[in-house]
Amino acid sequence: MRRARQIAMAALALLLGAFAVVALAQPPVTRSSAAVEVRPEIAALESQVSRLDEGPELFEQSCSSCHGFEGEGVEGQAPSLKHAGEAAADFYLRTGRMPLGQVGDEPLRGEPRFGDKEIEALDAYVGSLGEGPAIPKVEPSQGSVSEGMRLFTESCAGCHGIGGKGGVAIGGYAPPLGEATPAEVGEAIRVGPYLMPRFSEGTISPAEVNSIARYVELTQNPEDAGGFGIGHIGPVPEGLVAWFAAVAAVLLVARLIGERLGGSRADDEAEEPR
Repeated sequence: MRRARQIAMAALALLLGAFAVVALAQPPVTRSSAAVEVRPEIAALESQVSRLDEGPELFEQSCSSCHGFEGEGVEGQAPSLKHAGEAAADFYLRTGRMPLGQVGDEPLRGEPRFGDKEIEALDAYVGSLGEGPAIPKVEPSQGSVSEGMRLFTESCAGCHGIGGKGGVAIGGYAPPLGEATPAEVGEAIRVGPYLMPRFSEGTISPAEVNSIARYVELTQNPEDAGGFGIGHIGPVPEGLVAWFAAVAAVLLVARLIGERLGGSRADDEAEEPR
C-alpha cells in the first residue's frame, strides 16, 4: 500500500516540477491568466492522486479477504486482479456483482455497494495493479441497429436471447440486459465477466461495440407496432405461443360445432313419430 502511495506522490512531484519549468520558460503572463491555465491540470492531478490514495484503503477493507492485500488473488477464494484493468473493476462494482455475498456464488446484478467516488477510487487502484482493459467509451448514437443486431445474433443471442431477456448457459445463467448501460455493455465485451468470453478490439472493434450497444438499447424499449410484444422473449417462444393460441382456438371451434350438431340430432329425434 505504501509503495503505491509513494509512486503516486513521486509522479505528482515530477509533473508539478515539469509545470514549473514550462512556466518559467514562457513569457510573463498576468496572474489571472496563469491561474486559468494551470489550475485545471493541477486539480486533475490532485484528484487522481486522491483516488490512488483512497483506493488501497477501500480495497483492503472490502476486497482483500478474497483477492489478497495486493490483488494477487487467494486460492479457492478469488482470482488475481493483477491484469484485470479498470474496466473489470468498474463493471463488477457498478452492477453490484461485487463484493460477493458468498464465495462461489454466481455474481448477479444488484444494487452497488459503493458510491461513484469510491468506485472511481477502486477502479484506479485495480488499474494500477497491472495493464488491463481500460473503461471503454461507448457511443450508441454512432452505431448501426442492423449491424448491432447481426453482431448480437452471432455472438450474444445464444446465451442472452435475441431479445436480451437472458437465458440458461452451460454452467451458469446469462442475465437479462434490460438494465445494462452502454458503458456496461462495452465493459462486458472487453472483460468477459464470469462465463462470458472476452472479445478483443481485433474481434469486435469499438465501432461494432457502439452498434451492439445501440441494439441492446432497442431491446430495452422495443416498438410493438402491429401486435403484442408477449414479453419480447424472442421469435421462437413467441411462435410457440401463437401455435398454442391457434390450437386452443381450433379446439374451441370444434367443441362449439359438436355441441350444435348434438343439439340438432336431439331435436330431430324428439320430432320423430313413435
